[in-house]
Amino acid sequence: MADGPVLLERDGAVARLTLNRPDAANAIDVDMASALADAAGALAASHDVRAVLLTGAGDRFCGGGDVRSFAASGDDLPKTIAGILKPLHEAVEELARLDAPVIAAVRGSAAGAGLSLLAGADLVLAAASTRLVMAYTAIGLIPDGGSTWYLPRAVGMRRALELSLTNRALTAQEALEWGLVTRVVDDAALDQEANSLAAQLAAGPTSAFGETKRLLRASLERDLEQQLAAESAGMSEAAKSSDGKEGVAAFVAKRPPDFTGH
Repeated sequence: MADGPVLLERDGAVARLTLNRPDAANAIDVDMASALADAAGALAASHDVRAVLLTGAGDRFCGGGDVRSFAASGDDLPKTIAGILKPLHEAVEELARLDAPVIAAVRGSAAGAGLSLLAGADLVLAAASTRLVMAYTAIGLIPDGGSTWYLPRAVGMRRALELSLTNRALTAQEALEWGLVTRVVDDAALDQEANSLAAQLAAGPTSAFGETKRLLRASLERDLEQQLAAESAGMSEAAKSSDGKEGVAAFVAKRPPDFTGH
């Protein structure tokens, strides 16, 4: 994709996914949601993608849903929102299923569905000046984009309720302390730090990353016996993989591993 509301670009094994409506705070309308679903589907079909970097064009990550388009819908508002949520949720599901780690690089603000996309990323780098807010109930709506699933797992139920009911804005440092972001970096260093992290992960054992993500997320719905069985099955598959064999051989030889992602 060379242009449009979502850009999908490749730099070797790293895919850069950019929300591209900077003049509208990268707010999500029907066209952006559909483009995001298409891009996520393309990533799912690209078996050589080994890290995904999710960013926003301009000085904001994402201002959430396009409230101006909501207002223009009048009595058709339910239809408008449904038209956004179907592809948006498809995109959220596709990104969650990727073996490749998804890194969000966030600056400016992340509100509403922007915060949902951030919460669904595997790792989040936030510029120090970033502010995060749920914002949904402030306009009489409810959270979407998976935030009601991700937030309680990331910050706990009490804090998830506080964010959702009071629309308290978090600074980047507060979000770090609450467990909503992975690392806070200087504003000027965000792109460099995010690119470096994406390159590091893209050189890693991608299939092992994917199974690790699935195990960790499923652990909250399983008992210990079920989780141990899943770990045993996953470890058996990892031991058969090229990267598993390479990792063991490299450890014994005391050299850096050369992972291929398979």
